[in-house]
Amino acid sequence: MRLAAIDIGSNAARLLICDVTKYKDGSLDYTKVNLVRVPLRLGFDVFESGIISNERKAAFIECMIAFAHLMNVYEVEAYKACATSAMRDAQNSAMVLREVKEKSGLSVRVISGSEEAGVLYDTHLAETMAPGYQYLYIDVGGGSTELTLFRSGNSALKKSFDLGTIRVLKKQIPDWKWDELKQYCKTHIRPLYPVIGIGSGGNINKLFSMSKRKQGRPLPLEELKEWYKEMGAMNVAERMHAYGFREDRADVIVPALQIYISIMRWCEIDRIQVPQVGLADGLIRELYQELTA
Repeated sequence: MRLAAIDIGSNAARLLICDVTKYKDGSLDYTKVNLVRVPLRLGFDVFESGIISNERKAAFIECMIAFAHLMNVYEVEAYKACATSAMRDAQNSAMVLREVKEKSGLSVRVISGSEEAGVLYDTHLAETMAPGYQYLYIDVGGGSTELTLFRSGNSALKKSFDLGTIRVLKKQIPDWKWDELKQYCKTHIRPLYPVIGIGSGGNINKLFSMSKRKQGRPLPLEELKEWYKEMGAMNVAERMHAYGFREDRADVIVPALQIYISIMRWCEIDRIQVPQVGLADGLIRELYQELTA
């Protein structure tokens, strides 16, 4: 079965196309056919003005038309499209999504922060976790950060914070929001020590690739701190030149490091695993479950 998921985040829109194969023993394989990322940067409008501008709306519509064409070419049987923090906050989101539907034929559902955190469970990360350990899944996006605590293979706590890379970049995070995150980490997570960190998001995936580590080997907190110090001393153009980043990665990677490092310090987590799965992967699995229920 060929399925697709569209994740419309505050920094980028992603189309993931997967083949799902079920074997006689009941096991499932999810084979990535294609992944397309478009840096729409909806959060740049929304977190400053509260709405999606006409220019960015036009780009969003063209992106969705392109996604629709790609799904037709790949003969996708079903899809699920969800929008997160920027679209939650946009005052004109309903109007924009109606126009997207009219011109691309694609329906997009805006999901809450708690739903976003819940979808992460559908990545089946819990199945790969060692028994007896507790894991904190940290998903840092452009507009929000989702924390999901797994205990004994089950999701025990889920919390979403309106604290993401674009908001940090635009200096739109009041001190009380940082304090709220800090208090949550110290009250709900740190007492459970030891907790193993799991990182999700384009920025942590990029850092993991840069580290040249083999899959399964975690990134130490100290290494993240070194990157934060090194990259934080550069401007965007210098980061692009030094690391080969695109501009839309070079500007948000330092805020992302700030968020990951803060959470890990407050939770006393000294290393973080990076399985390189995210919301789109969870949506594919959720869609397959719905179709075969």
